[in-house]
Amino acid sequence: MSRIAKQPITIADKVDVKINDQQVVVKGPKGELTFDLHPTVQLEQNDNELTVKAAPENMSMAGTMRSMVANMIEGVTNGFTKKLQLSGVGYRATLKGKDLDLSLGYSHPVVYSAREGITFEVPTQTEIVVNGIDKQQVGQVAAEIRAIRPPEPYKGKGVKYADERLYRKEAKKA
Repeated sequence: MSRIAKQPITIADKVDVKINDQQVVVKGPKGELTFDLHPTVQLEQNDNELTVKAAPENMSMAGTMRSMVANMIEGVTNGFTKKLQLSGVGYRATLKGKDLDLSLGYSHPVVYSAREGITFEVPTQTEIVVNGIDKQQVGQVAAEIRAIRPPEPYKGKGVKYADERLYRKEAKKA
């Protein structure tokens, strides 16, 4: 007996979803994504709705697969963005072609090459916007850029997410 995940996924107007065995292909205005479903989960398409089915002991996997497919549909229609901020004296970012050139207080500039499917925007010298259709890849690229110079706890210098709240430590007392 299989159970259905709680909410069906509504397919947007300009999105085309194809299901081949356990592989899902989603095409939309921004691009195309493919994903392999877990073997214990089935995906069914009825008109413009997708339902995820799984055995009762695998309902958590059904929820995960539902989220993955919903994120694919969201990505090919609207895309995903992550915003980063640079804080520190002399910390700045510039675009060189498709690559990101970062001055983060090191003795040399750090060049971060854009992966396929990822684009960068630099609205100001201290802001970076990472764009793409794959939510996991956008988050991974943003995390890798942040890891080049993570924010330090005393002055808050470094690369941080725009919505990140830093916990500052108090300086040593004499």
